[in-house]
Amino acid sequence: MNTRAIANFFQVASLLLLLVAVALLAAIATMHFAIHGAEVQVPALMGMTVADALSETAGMGLNLDVDNRYYSGDVAAGHILSQSPAAGTVVRREWHVRVAESLGPQKVDVPDTVGVDERVASLELRRAGLEVGEIARLPDKDAAAGTVLAQDPPAHAQGIEQPSVNLLVAAPDAETPDGYVMPDFAGWPISSANAALAKAGIRTGPPQLVDVPVAAMGSGDAPLRPPAKPGSVLSQSPAAGSRIDQSTMVHFTVVK
Repeated sequence: MNTRAIANFFQVASLLLLLVAVALLAAIATMHFAIHGAEVQVPALMGMTVADALSETAGMGLNLDVDNRYYSGDVAAGHILSQSPAAGTVVRREWHVRVAESLGPQKVDVPDTVGVDERVASLELRRAGLEVGEIARLPDKDAAAGTVLAQDPPAHAQGIEQPSVNLLVAAPDAETPDGYVMPDFAGWPISSANAALAKAGIRTGPPQLVDVPVAAMGSGDAPLRPPAKPGSVLSQSPAAGSRIDQSTMVHFTVVK
């Protein structure tokens, strides 16, 4: 092979290598734009109205879910109180952004439902603009089945977080009167939990008091949760759903 042929060969080979390199760079750039073009930064929604937040997120290809509603003396009703993920977080399009909506200051009076039938209690709560929250049931030989034994928050409470009231309702007499199902008392005031168990003859030990720091904002699809109140039950032993009787000692871990 003469010198000219060798030179032509290397010119063709160099040209082919250059074309391959250009093709690889184009593929990498295409992948970069395909990946990052599907990502957006979560906007700052706190303080916006829900309608404006819906419009803002929809224009960015995000989904807005009103996860919770809380009373607030600082944020006007209908405005965003908190959000998850936080503003500036990079997420993929179609991601669900969860927000809590402010109901404004508490203006409703919590009715007293203790001692009335569960159905009547539900009607009274709804007339007051409140919702029925969690319902736990506990046998009580001194109360008719369906009677409300305790409520959380208590009657006429001020500064409540959500527009819902949890009820503890008397269950029908069990076939085995000394056997009960442990209710879920998480979030209940320790005084209400102790009183409810005492009515069924169940003993409680001294509560374990713990400090609970304010939780960090959730991320992704994690639901938003309000801070734990001092004096509220964090956990219990035995666990909710366990069989207990009058020989059982119940222990609570409580927010200091």
